[in-house]
Amino acid sequence: MRILELSNETRQGLLKDLLKRSPGNYTQYEDTVNEIIENVRKNGDSALFEYTMRFDCFSLSPENIRVTREEIDAAYRSLDPKLVEVIRTSAENIRAFHTKQLRNSWFDYREDGVILGMKITPIARAGVYVPGGKAAYPSSVLMNVIPARVAGVGEIVMTTPPGADGRINPGTLVAADIAGVDTIYRVGGAQAIAAMAFGTQSIPKTDKITGPGNIFVALAKKAVYGHVSIDSIAGPSEILVLADETANPRYAAADLLSQAEHDELASAILITTSRELAERVSEEVERFVEKLERAPIIQKSLDNYGYLLVAETMEDAIDAANEIASEHLEILTKNPFDIMTRIKNAGAIFLGEYASEPLGDYFAGPNHILPTNGTAKFFSPVNVDDFIKKTSIISYSREALSKVHKDIELFAQSEGLTAHANSIQVRFEE
Repeated sequence: MRILELSNETRQGLLKDLLKRSPGNYTQYEDTVNEIIENVRKNGDSALFEYTMRFDCFSLSPENIRVTREEIDAAYRSLDPKLVEVIRTSAENIRAFHTKQLRNSWFDYREDGVILGMKITPIARAGVYVPGGKAAYPSSVLMNVIPARVAGVGEIVMTTPPGADGRINPGTLVAADIAGVDTIYRVGGAQAIAAMAFGTQSIPKTDKITGPGNIFVALAKKAVYGHVSIDSIAGPSEILVLADETANPRYAAADLLSQAEHDELASAILITTSRELAERVSEEVERFVEKLERAPIIQKSLDNYGYLLVAETMEDAIDAANEIASEHLEILTKNPFDIMTRIKNAGAIFLGEYASEPLGDYFAGPNHILPTNGTAKFFSPVNVDDFIKKTSIISYSREALSKVHKDIELFAQSEGLTAHANSIQVRFEE
């Protein structure tokens, strides 16, 4: 991995480099995605069946679009029972964490007859997209579905692409069943997003769509936003390790590679105050790459977006970390909790040498669907709030309104909205 001195110049160059990976830079696919969405919107199931044959080589029909209970039961039998138990335990951890996020409706009463409040209501139906093939991640099923179930969503549907034989990854099916999905449909790609956004003869329209996918899925979610809500337009995975001279270079190297193996666009960055540590991490990376299965992908990721940055001070390192706003941020320093208090922007923060990033991906409980491409400056991980609506409640007595009606009328008149003013004024006519 390349070792660079951290400066304003290298920082700006790095940020510019990372932003190249944004889905917004793949506009050449937008016309294709929009065509697919419009076709599904107009023609429903027939468009879904056509695209599934074209892209997945499977003959879809009204009879086989839904995954059956028998298929789910067969998926359980095909998995190692130990893995099933691990998925169950992970689900319990995720459910426990997200249950603490639940909010209650609240109301505030005043003696003069004013009632103000907030009514919390779960959305009626959520749609979850799950990639298929080599990109099948049962862990992401848990992370999408369980917060929705904890929030009280009435119905959760899931779409995932089938193989040429129509089969769905068994781990995906088991995770969906454990998490509480109501119905699973074997359809993928931009067409699945369109189906959940507008509804077809087989797939119901949803209120929100969450879940990762390829560039076509990401662009489709972007295109249907407004017709439905979405979680985010996810970019490639990224990790930033913030370390001082006390960090274990082997741990740091292993953690960087845990994200570099996702794809060639993944980003792996170390920022440290120790050049010696940077050099030792570089050596450890080379040793690991020689023996890891996804070495070709890892190497391209490191060549494109891998950096070892040496900062003059920890304050400079922290400033850079806040500007990069990484999806995953590991703090491997003498006092990680102190550093954490100065971090403003990160999707998830991992503290200490035994809180490696995969702990969050699979098991700890916090959500692993995180903001990418610097959007941690204004976005949050997927959470229970993503699946609820907040409705304001307002009630005034005549006595309470009489005290302020002239102020409201004046405000409305100042904006030229006389009908607004009149709506208040008529209640106090002689």
